[in-house]
Amino acid sequence: MKDALVAILIEEHSTVEAFASILTLETKALTAVSPLDEQLPAIVEKKTELVGVLARLEAARDAQLAELGLPAGWSGMELAASTDTRLAMQWKLLQKAAERARRVNTNNGELIRVRMDYNQRALKALQVNVPPKVNLYGPDGRVPAYSGL
Repeated sequence: MKDALVAILIEEHSTVEAFASILTLETKALTAVSPLDEQLPAIVEKKTELVGVLARLEAARDAQLAELGLPAGWSGMELAASTDTRLAMQWKLLQKAAERARRVNTNNGELIRVRMDYNQRALKALQVNVPPKVNLYGPDGRVPAYSGL
């Protein structure tokens, strides 16, 4: 049973590494001068796919822990890792990869926030210079009389 748990941790580690790589591509897209709409949709799609894989692997890991009579999640893995060096090694690798992904994701969130703030300020600046709205038609569908002549 511990072999199955080790296999899940190896797959989970590989998936988290792939996720971190996609996040790095996202960082490059967010800092690129070229239009974002070309790269980001594919990146978001891949991130969504990997999140689904990670959720499935986490559920499988929790099921393996339950079969070993251990609690689910972090505490169960800590207990399992304390009794098996292979599990401990894979668990540590997974934690390091997850931490790296978390840092890159946090950085990307900040980049997105800065970009959104910039866009908001640019929109406000443009709205200040917009001429007043001219009503061509009234609520009744008629052109109002122009009294400026």
